[in-house]
Amino acid sequence: MNMEYETGKPDNGTSKKAVIRAEESAPFEFGIYTLGDLSPNPLTGQSATAKQRIREVIDAAVLADEAGIDVFGVGEHHRLDFALSSPPVLLAAIAQATKQIRLTSATTILGTADPVRVFEDFATLDLISDGRAEMIAGRGAYIESFPLFGYELDSYAQLFLEKIKLFLELNDKERMTWSGQFRTPLNDAEIAPRPVQPKLPVWIGVGGTPASAALAGQLGTGMALAILGGNPADFQHLVEVYRQAGLDAGHQPGGLSVGITGHCYIAEDSKQARDEFYPHYSYYFSQFMGKPKPSREQFEQMTGPQTALAVGSPDEIVEKILMQHELFGHSRFMAQFDIGGVPYAKIATAIELLAGKVAPAVRKALKTSTNQV
Repeated sequence: MNMEYETGKPDNGTSKKAVIRAEESAPFEFGIYTLGDLSPNPLTGQSATAKQRIREVIDAAVLADEAGIDVFGVGEHHRLDFALSSPPVLLAAIAQATKQIRLTSATTILGTADPVRVFEDFATLDLISDGRAEMIAGRGAYIESFPLFGYELDSYAQLFLEKIKLFLELNDKERMTWSGQFRTPLNDAEIAPRPVQPKLPVWIGVGGTPASAALAGQLGTGMALAILGGNPADFQHLVEVYRQAGLDAGHQPGGLSVGITGHCYIAEDSKQARDEFYPHYSYYFSQFMGKPKPSREQFEQMTGPQTALAVGSPDEIVEKILMQHELFGHSRFMAQFDIGGVPYAKIATAIELLAGKVAPAVRKALKTSTNQV
């Protein structure tokens, strides 16, 4: 695997080739995330309650921790067809039940939240978990939080920009004097508690917009790039924009981390994986992604070897992650297994296969390729 490709001109004496190599120096990380949708199982018609769903999320986090998965993330939605609206509360419960797995939101809708309150919540989570907290901040794919918390949708972009900048300042300083457009000023305010880590790791969630990728680079945060389907090569320009913006802003290459997130399902063989996942994915695709249900033939095309939708045997998932690593040089892959009412027992099997078969094979292949460079 040849990782020596150039994607842009050198800046500050550093090329994007150097950025990719900087990420390779750290172990490749694997994560699992959930949004906690309350879909009925399309095969039985039965739906889990919010209580049951949260219990399953905690159980999945414990299993992932025991299996050696690196990161566990929980999402934020404010509607009745999702069970998860308060990531730091749920992550604090998970922290008490786990030992080493890192804990992140996936994502925190920062535009409709108070950055001071959010920082205090995640700093408290960091204390509870002994330094395992992270945050992925995003604008949100749904808009229900805007009227719910009294914000104007017309200020969507400006809200996020002001609040992510404030959050990053809070991460740096114990006392803050600050003023902005959407929040009351801070006058030598004490920002407490302080986390165990010197700073909370912050990522910005990016969908398909270059402006969001550039912002993550300019601010020097990590970029969590959501790729839910299609050809991964179509997203390569976003990684290039992110890294170039980071270099232009003077950030060190080693601090510009890319994570890839997306839907995933793993079973022992390819046919089993597609047979089991298709009805759940088809339901989720129509109900939550707003598109017509794909036929089985379309689903087979959507999960083909050159696509981002990672459904198949462990070997197939390994190949997809390595193919994407050729494109992005990323350092983290986070999978969402539990969509469309997939039963917990099958989610547990997928977690075990990710940890036991996929992760070791990917890390071995990347280590070998790095040694050959």
